[in-house]
Amino acid sequence: MRTVAGCDDAGRGPVIGPMVIAGVLVAEDQQDALWQMGVKDSKLLTPLQREHLFDKIISFVQKYVIILISPQEIDAALMGDTTNLNWLEGQKFARVISQLHPDCAIVDCPSSNQAAYTKFLGSLIPAGIELICVHKADTTYAACAAASILAKVTRDREIAQLKEKYHLDFGSGYPADPLTQKFLKQHYATYPELFRTTWATYKKVAGQKGLDQF
Repeated sequence: MRTVAGCDDAGRGPVIGPMVIAGVLVAEDQQDALWQMGVKDSKLLTPLQREHLFDKIISFVQKYVIILISPQEIDAALMGDTTNLNWLEGQKFARVISQLHPDCAIVDCPSSNQAAYTKFLGSLIPAGIELICVHKADTTYAACAAASILAKVTRDREIAQLKEKYHLDFGSGYPADPLTQKFLKQHYATYPELFRTTWATYKKVAGQKGLDQF
């Protein structure tokens, strides 16, 4: 039976905290069982539902990989001349796919140019692996939906740990969150390690010209 790896991310847009890449490996005929389990795009589930499914997915899949990309790693990559967030994410997807080594890898494509992204990612993974890069893969492929849940739960847990560590509530970490906006204005210079300092949102508050992270 052919194996399928589904890959997805969580936390592309926040100004605070890590981005998370996750991948799961299942037999091709196991995807229906994931749907029946209640797996779906993580954005369509409540936090409690995601937490419940996280452990079920871990127990069900043949293998999984989760990678955290810190704000510092994101900033270091984006300050170079040849990398943007899509390419950085592609490098991490390639690492996940290489570790899972499926017959077919399905990736929730972060780029508006699916063809170019497929070509780029395909150049980074082992030969012989079929690659499918499509938008909203987590709504049509159960393995990607499962990966989206692992990524989202991991990101949420990391944010909760940061809040506990610093004894501060900065909201979701997304620029549109009023609590995050308030925290950024008050603490951008106090806790720079929490922030993606290359984000235009951060640089605007810091009085600097923002980079185009996408």
